Amino acid sequence: MSNRVELGQVHAVLMSLPGVRDAAVHVARHPRCGRRIVAHMVTRTPLAELRAALESRLPAHLVPARFHRVPHIPLLPDGSTDRRALAELASPEPEPEPEQEPEPDPESKQEPDPEPERRPEPERPPRHDTAATHGPPPATVPVTPQQHTLLLDALAHRDAGRYVEQLHWRWHGPLDTDRFTAAWQSVSDRETVLRAAFAWDSGPRLVLHGHAGVEVVRHPAGSVDFEDLSKRDRLRGFDLRRPGLLRLNLLDEAPADGTRPCVRVLLTFHHAMLDGWSVSVLLQEVYRAYLAGGRLPGGERRPDIRDYARWLAGQDTGPARDFWSSAMPPGSALLLPAMPGPATGLSGTGRAEARIGAGQADRLRAWAASFAATEAGVLQAVWALLLYRAAGVTGPAAVGFGVTVPGRGIALDSVERLPGLLMNSLPMTVRVDPAAAVPRLLADLRDRALDIASYEWVSLGQIHQWSGRRADARLAESLIVFENRRRGSDDLRAALAAQGISVGRPRATGVRTMFPVTLHAHRSADDGLVLTAVHDRARLADDDAARLVAQCTRLLRELPGLKGGSASVADALASLAAEPRVRMARAPAAAARSEPTRGEPRP
Repeated sequence: MSNRVELGQVHAVLMSLPGVRDAAVHVARHPRCGRRIVAHMVTRTPLAELRAALESRLPAHLVPARFHRVPHIPLLPDGSTDRRALAELASPEPEPEPEQEPEPDPESKQEPDPEPERRPEPERPPRHDTAATHGPPPATVPVTPQQHTLLLDALAHRDAGRYVEQLHWRWHGPLDTDRFTAAWQSVSDRETVLRAAFAWDSGPRLVLHGHAGVEVVRHPAGSVDFEDLSKRDRLRGFDLRRPGLLRLNLLDEAPADGTRPCVRVLLTFHHAMLDGWSVSVLLQEVYRAYLAGGRLPGGERRPDIRDYARWLAGQDTGPARDFWSSAMPPGSALLLPAMPGPATGLSGTGRAEARIGAGQADRLRAWAASFAATEAGVLQAVWALLLYRAAGVTGPAAVGFGVTVPGRGIALDSVERLPGLLMNSLPMTVRVDPAAAVPRLLADLRDRALDIASYEWVSLGQIHQWSGRRADARLAESLIVFENRRRGSDDLRAALAAQGISVGRPRATGVRTMFPVTLHAHRSADDGLVLTAVHDRARLADDDAARLVAQCTRLLRELPGLKGGSASVADALASLAAEPRVRMARAPAAAARSEPTRGEPRP
């Protein structure tokens, strides 16, 4: 019963149930029945329903013997559950226990627990944590500038699922859950970032723990809908003070080809710790470990977040300050991708998607290449056109939006293999002239991207401060994210295939950021282009978000053939003349704030 993997399984299944906002699971000693599992939950769901749900998903010996409803889960300074405070919060009359007495745990003689259940001791950290062995405290490193910005925003806006990213893919062939879990645990033991958490009692820092368990839960086919599972796991979020800001769900599916088993893999992680490129690096390591029986082979030294922290500490911010001070033109750029409209009356996060087929996407790429541009550059140009159109102006004007950059073009050895948060969001401002040709706009955006490449490591908050703008002035109201992932290894794919395994390409569901609208783009399996707008429904209604994405894809399809591929900005905008205007509500007064620029995160 002291097995943390089993307790983690109970906690994961409990957190996956509808209506459970938070939970803590531990083993307590009963004076008559011995050791048994106790669950505390933040929920309004009847406890009897939760018990029934757990009985259908867990072995009998893992179903908690007692359930308590609590208003919240209290934590100790090290991030572990404060079990003494938890006992005091528990309802005085918990759900009656089942008539049968739980069997005593055979390990109870090895790990005596003299405290009664109502007065438990605080839960001990995992054995590998230094706090448990009275050794030196865990090492810490400063957070990066972009992590600081994300922390400030995440803690100021405790929206469920904010900055929680998800990837999903299919695993065809045999999948051994224990071996898969062991592979992830082996990678976690090797990679510092997977054992890190945040602390902000004396300034925001990363705490590098010695151990963090990896949570992997497998669901039988038909036991849960994948979309519901994905949504619940995203809204569950993460406690940033605890290490292990990553978890996995496995959902068995009916074999697509009628022969090989198929498993849908859902990976959920917090963007404040990892970016998409880093996850690609980690997946390659996990596959290597899985092929080696669950243990990552080799012990070669490679860079980690400590190396990146040292590199950042050695940078002179003077040139970056000078560049960004001049790069952000005085005056206000056009930022809204839609014209002002009434309040939507909606809440939460919405998603609108549109696709461009492989043939049209290939045509778009070839057209962009003829002007020394990329499809990402064309997407930025189209977005700039939509910003200009939304403002209703007639002459030349500057528009502004955010773009993501990989952040790996730095002089750090093997930085392409470094897992962490290096991807960054930076402001892009460009002049749109109706009389100019669209290829001219493409060239301006390309030159702008080259200019900022040397300063990808500074944060949006730093740039805001250096630009001299007011605290309530925004640098961008939208963000473009073009998927940038490390290419997988052909040797690994061949080795997996030799064991009857093939894995699909991970796909992102889109993450909610500080921007009201984030446009995600990635290539589909057939080399088409998929656009997904993740939007704040309080600002942009679902219908308007769908129209915005549809207009974006229409321009992408038509630009290569418009006026022989050399259309002017005015020609491109004229192609949308019959399209309805997209409207966007103003930000509520309480939410109308600038990008985080200073201050310390507050718990």
